[in-house]
Amino acid sequence: MTHGIQPAPRHDFSMDLGDAELTARVAEGMGRVEDLLMGRLSVGEDFIVEKVTHLAKAGGKRFRPLVALLCSEFGPEPGSENTVKGAVIAEMVHLATLYHDDVMDEAEMRRGVDSANARWNNTVAILAGDILFAHASEMMSEINTETVKHFADAFGQLVTGQMRESVGARGEDPVDHYLKVIREKTAVLIASAAHLGSMHSGAEPEVVERCTVIGEAIGMIFQIVDDIIDIFSDSEQSGKTPGTDLREGVFTLPVLYALRDESPAGEQLRGMLTGPLERDEDVAYAIELIGQTKGREQALEVVRSYIAVVDEQLDQLPDSPANYALRHLSDHTVDRVG
Repeated sequence: MTHGIQPAPRHDFSMDLGDAELTARVAEGMGRVEDLLMGRLSVGEDFIVEKVTHLAKAGGKRFRPLVALLCSEFGPEPGSENTVKGAVIAEMVHLATLYHDDVMDEAEMRRGVDSANARWNNTVAILAGDILFAHASEMMSEINTETVKHFADAFGQLVTGQMRESVGARGEDPVDHYLKVIREKTAVLIASAAHLGSMHSGAEPEVVERCTVIGEAIGMIFQIVDDIIDIFSDSEQSGKTPGTDLREGVFTLPVLYALRDESPAGEQLRGMLTGPLERDEDVAYAIELIGQTKGREQALEVVRSYIAVVDEQLDQLPDSPANYALRHLSDHTVDRVG
């Protein structure tokens, strides 16, 4: 057994999960996911197919399907047909939210290509997202009503999270508000992938519940780490422009903690961060100030608390290669921060 997990390049699912047999099973399952995803998205009028496959073809980590397949290892039928369908549903819904997010954020790029709204227009991007929801709904109906109900709840949480972010904290503690938003906007779909992966492999209800908790915690870890990277990594390392959230007036966890800091840097930040930062030099200076506070370390402490949740749940599940892989998946995420 090797130590650590290597992230898969785009469209290459030959990742090392620490166990040769598990790696082979998951790689085969990811291939089935990709075939089913692209097959379903290629059905319909040409003018729709072009738009709806735009982001899927651009790549992406297919992280939700990976979580679904790993959690399916805790049931007697890992990688079953319905597990693969559940993984595809989670990915379709994720893709749909990206189209809609780009419209709301007026984004110009996504996954290294023009966003759908920039390439065509907002109407096309919204409708492409809607078609993805339609494809996902059709696939849910092929499984059972329990799956439909599960995703109805997930849809509700996704919309609630987006609306919660839009209306703002409204007097609520900003950190609590932020954590609710990312739980509803990001973690819910990774939890859904874990839930469907384990449930459709025939896992016991208690195991499904533990996998769902693991999926949500991993989702929280990934989002907070992404937000830390947005502030503290250079663009060559992350492929992103540092401080994107600051430019948009979005204050993520490390920034919220920095704003609470009693240091002179924290005091300066409270004077600066009253809205979006437009000038590059202001963004650079704000990032420098944040680095002088405890914001980064406090955000990482929250990440570690979610890693503890993952470990605690996995301690109650069979000791297996999939257990190891999920454990190290969360550890590897934190390693990205450096």
